[in-house]
Amino acid sequence: MADTPTKIADVFVPEQHNAYIRENTTRVNAFYQSGIMTDVPDLVFPKSGGKGVDMPFWKALGERAQLLDDDDTLEIRKIQSGEDRAVMHARALVYGATDLSGELAGDDPMDAINAGINENWSYEFNMVTFSTLKGAMGALAAESEPVNTLNINTASGAAAYLDGESFIDAAQTLGDAKGGIVGVGMHSATNAWLAKQGLIATIRDADGEIMYETFMDKRVVIDDALAPATGVYSTYLFGAGAIGFGEGAPKTPSAVDRDELKNGGEEFLVSRRHFVMHPRGIKWNPISGVPAKTTPSDAELANPANWARVWDPKNIRIIQVKHLIG
Repeated sequence: MADTPTKIADVFVPEQHNAYIRENTTRVNAFYQSGIMTDVPDLVFPKSGGKGVDMPFWKALGERAQLLDDDDTLEIRKIQSGEDRAVMHARALVYGATDLSGELAGDDPMDAINAGINENWSYEFNMVTFSTLKGAMGALAAESEPVNTLNINTASGAAAYLDGESFIDAAQTLGDAKGGIVGVGMHSATNAWLAKQGLIATIRDADGEIMYETFMDKRVVIDDALAPATGVYSTYLFGAGAIGFGEGAPKTPSAVDRDELKNGGEEFLVSRRHFVMHPRGIKWNPISGVPAKTTPSDAELANPANWARVWDPKNIRIIQVKHLIG
């Protein structure tokens, strides 16, 4: 019998690999760590099919109490309902390497790919999150009376810069619900500007190791995916659970295979994720022809015309600040 060498496909265990990716994606993702993004059991791909998740809800009761009088009949009032809708995402990361590339490099590139795939997914989740925020919060800013929005970028001089006072003004857009703010998402240049003003604090553990930074006592999430547009920066204030997350189950979440004939022998890894990443209370309400493919692109997510608010502004735990830096 001819010898049969062990191949990567022989030792790959999909179930363990998939669990490893899911666990480590959340472990390295700052949105999960800060509590801004939380798992929502209802946000999963429905087994009945479809491209979105409908989430009906009862609106808060707000009627004043009626006066009791023995000559009056009390009026029966009704509770109002509404519906939020989240959109499904289906994406894949695919990497490969030839046998010769590993031989010449003196190391197996597939090991590096496997080790880095969860960080790649964390980055992908952030890109989807920021595209979603641009569109969803843009819809709130475009309302006849903008809500959950503070635009100071057109102010004169230093009044256009983000600082402690403008943070307070932004938080106040939530009124008496502002106490729920737990985090701030910003570009690294914004973080640097605030640090120069002495407004960034560093939180360390008992051993002196840096854990995270804060701005106005709120945890900072830094990501350069929040790139400025014509010099205008977007910084977001978040409440706990502002972004709901749910994960589906692709038929084949991960696969490793090889082609013995191609390029002298080539291996590749395919990692698929089905997920929902939804700003709670802002409905995915796409215009005609969207999405162009099965699930939306970043550009479609970033279009305010594809979103509509369905919750009271105070219950939407996200605030967008448009500003400059010095």
